[in-house]
This record gives sequence, structure tokens and C-alpha cells, in this order.
Amino acid sequence: MAKITASMVSELRTKTGAGMMDCKKALGECDGNVEAAVDFLRKKGLSAAAKKAGRVAAEGMVVAAGEGPVGAIAEVNAETDFVAKNDGFQKFSAGVAAAVVAAKPQDLEGLLAAQFPGTGRTVAEEQTHQVATIGENINVRRFAQFEVAAGVVASYVHAGGKIGVLVELSTDKGDDEKVAALAKQIAMHVAAANPQYLCRDEVPSDIVEKEKEIMRVKAKESGKPDNIVEKIIEGQINKYFGEVCLLEQAFVIDPDRKVVKVVEALGKEIGAEVKLTRYERYQLGEGIEKREDDFASEVASLVK
Repeated sequence: MAKITASMVSELRTKTGAGMMDCKKALGECDGNVEAAVDFLRKKGLSAAAKKAGRVAAEGMVVAAGEGPVGAIAEVNAETDFVAKNDGFQKFSAGVAAAVVAAKPQDLEGLLAAQFPGTGRTVAEEQTHQVATIGENINVRRFAQFEVAAGVVASYVHAGGKIGVLVELSTDKGDDEKVAALAKQIAMHVAAANPQYLCRDEVPSDIVEKEKEIMRVKAKESGKPDNIVEKIIEGQINKYFGEVCLLEQAFVIDPDRKVVKVVEALGKEIGAEVKLTRYERYQLGEGIEKREDDFASEVASLVK
């Protein structure tokens, strides 16, 4: 049997990111052949990843990549906040966003099949590698990418990855620094104000009618005549649109103006039409049912 040296273990750890004892065992099983040990650990990693795949991953981070006319955000989940702060996890998450920009995948399956930057592995393979290395279930959950022919795409990540936003401004003067600056400010606005729709035309008619009916019942209870009730509803529904529609929200940086007016003012200033055409907002873990654990009991059970 070949002698297993510290340098061999170190080389294998560098190649795989696996633990020292796992590397030593793999080299022993493979008679000191480092490349064979890499395969041995990858196979072991696949097994370990499969065991962890069913565990709830609702922590993690939202990351962003790209600049100018192209931008992307992606949500990568882990089981605990501790892993979300891990340098290896953060580098993996940043690599996922970079892979979105480079590969321009159409769906999650396409992203997982794309090349992960600088590794020679796919995103899916790198994800499995990270699961084996870090020891928690890790999941690339979703992504969004914007690319505009004429204009600017801005991204903003808030609170270390708790919220991520993409905003697209269309204009023939996309190289103007003022356009990029406003796009970034609007992305920050979206993070704070959490609009549900871009404009009132996007609000489903059944939701609008439901809101109107609620307003109508409340107004009639006040004893007002029908013609006054309808005027009250008209005013209240406009207020509702101002709360849920990005273009009609009061701009957080200048609350006296609506977002649409701020965009129009920039167009006049630079001498070109500017339109806020779309946005995307991800909040970490939204829609994932988190498992509530008694951490103290869990630790106690491990000690016994």
C-alpha cells in the first residue's frame, strides 16, 4: 500500500474541498492515486448530496451580476444562515449569477446545465460539489435576466442578499450616466416599496373588482348616496393603484413625485424618451415553508 503523505492529502483537499479525514481515507482506498481519489470523493459527494437534498433550504442569498444593457439576479438557498455567510457559499452564489449572464439560459434546467465559471463543471455539478464540501443542502432556486437593446439594466442587492432587484430603463441614450444613476435609484425604491405590478394595466381585473366591492360596501355603510359612493370608489381605487403599481408609487427619494414623473423628467433633461419597461424583485425565501426547529433540543439530542 502506498504511503499517504501530508502533501498528497493537501493536494486532494485543494482539488475537492473535502475534509482532511475524508481525503486521507480516499487516498488509502485508491492506493495513493490522487486522480482516482478525486473520483472516489465525487462519488461519495453525490451520495452525501442525495441524502441532504430533501432537507428544507430557505436561507441563503440573492445575488446579482452584469452591467450596462445586461443584468441578472439569482436566488441560491441553503439550510442555515451560518452557511449563507460562508465564503465558499457566497462565491458559488456569485458564480451562479455570472453563469446566468454568460449562458443566457431560458429556464432553470438550462442554468443547471450551463458551465460554472472557472471550474470545468456545470452549475449542477458545482452545486453537488458544494453540498459535499459544506455539508448542507444547497439549491439554486430561481433567476431572472434582462437584456435591453437600447437602455440600461440596473441591479441592487439589499441587506447582504435578503432582497435583490433588477430594473430596466429603455432609451436611446443608455450610455448617459444619469440614466444608469436613476435606474439604480429605482431599483433601491423597488427593494423598499415592494410594488406588485409595473402599471395599472397589469393588475388583474378580478382583483380590481374585488377591491372596488370592498370599497363599495364600506362607502354604503356611511349612508352616502350612490352617485357619491361611486366618486369615493374612484378616488380610493386610484389610491390603491398608487400603492401597488411601481409607476404610480411615490418615489422614495422624492416622495412629492410619482416614479413615472421622475422618469419623464429625466427624459426631458437628457433630450430623449426614457421608459421604465420592467422590473423583478426577489425576497429571500419567499414562498418557501420553513421548518421550525427547537435548536436547543436538537443539540441536546446530539450530545446524548
